[in-house]
Amino acid sequence: MLALIIDDSRAMRRLLRRIVEPLGFSVIEGEHGQDGLNQLAAHNHDVDLILVDWNMPVMDGLTFVKTLRANKDIPRITTVMVTTETEPAQMARALMAGVDEFVMKPFTAEILIEKLQLIGVAIEHPAC
Repeated sequence: MLALIIDDSRAMRRLLRRIVEPLGFSVIEGEHGQDGLNQLAAHNHDVDLILVDWNMPVMDGLTFVKTLRANKDIPRITTVMVTTETEPAQMARALMAGVDEFVMKPFTAEILIEKLQLIGVAIEHPAC
């Protein structure tokens, strides 16, 4: 299984990597939405999970999700927005754009794993 982590913070990408690798995911990374689209293309869209931040330079997470969902050549990939955005209107915009779930920063490994289990991604719950 392959996970794409898109966040402009190297520390956040590293934290997310440490959580999803024990779940059986190999990880590729992007620093912003356009970088994430480039990574998807480089890996022939063979990604099982995308964890994407909302607020990033170049291309934000919402624009990334809209672009992802609008491209009919890319199969449906489970996408989780990992963000500080907590306004209900913002969350509704992201859900309408095609986000499968939200994880609010700050979060624990347990919270992320529980969210992934809710959407059928992480079946195992390794020791964190």
